Amino acid sequence: MPEVAFVIVSHSEGLAQGICELAAQMAPEVHFEAAGGLDVVAGETQAGLGTSYDKVEAALKRALEVSPGVLMLSDLGSATMTIESVLEFADEPERVRFVDAPLVEGAVAAAVKAQLGEGLDSVAQAAIEAGCRYALIHAESSSGAPSTVEEALPEKAIRVKGTATVADPVGLHARPAAVLARIASRFESEVTVDGADAISVLDLMSLGVTQGQDVTVIAEGPDAVEALAAVIATLEDPQPTA
Repeated sequence: MPEVAFVIVSHSEGLAQGICELAAQMAPEVHFEAAGGLDVVAGETQAGLGTSYDKVEAALKRALEVSPGVLMLSDLGSATMTIESVLEFADEPERVRFVDAPLVEGAVAAAVKAQLGEGLDSVAQAAIEAGCRYALIHAESSSGAPSTVEEALPEKAIRVKGTATVADPVGLHARPAAVLARIASRFESEVTVDGADAISVLDLMSLGVTQGQDVTVIAEGPDAVEALAAVIATLEDPQPTA
């Protein structure tokens, strides 16, 4: 069972619920709470734009009831202020992390980590790194440089390469990308699919890969052979399981 639940705080009730729905597609066992919009007033059927202290507090309490740790993410300034106010009076603030990260990218990246059973610190770091990755790619794209993120590996690391034909009917979108990221995360080696980081759902989805398309898989590290085989098998399985 995942150790981390999520509270998504947004000015829009629909946006908060939509992000929870999207992230849940990547991490079906993770618990998500949406705290969006103001409280519904008499005669209204939908919450107005803004953030509610009571909504955020109630969502956090529900999340803490089901998971040892909770990650909180927000969209804009006043949502951040509301979270900080709630945390100021929280009973167990040590069980909660609030990080400054892009709401969609951070939620998706962190949810995949949570689905893997990672702890709160690791899940929070995934959200932060999603923000750093977005900033780096945006900066490189603006300057005309290739928008890829590569990390140096030891010179003696094993490097293997293979080709796979994507079998899933939806290609590498949403759930298939999340499954592949979970598989790749099990290995120490760095794995890429057509240059995209195999443990990043966002990078995989950005490839726009469709069913029947051939992709190049490269693995580099101490267990590269095993990682390559596992990733290729997942890509070529029309109904992969993690």
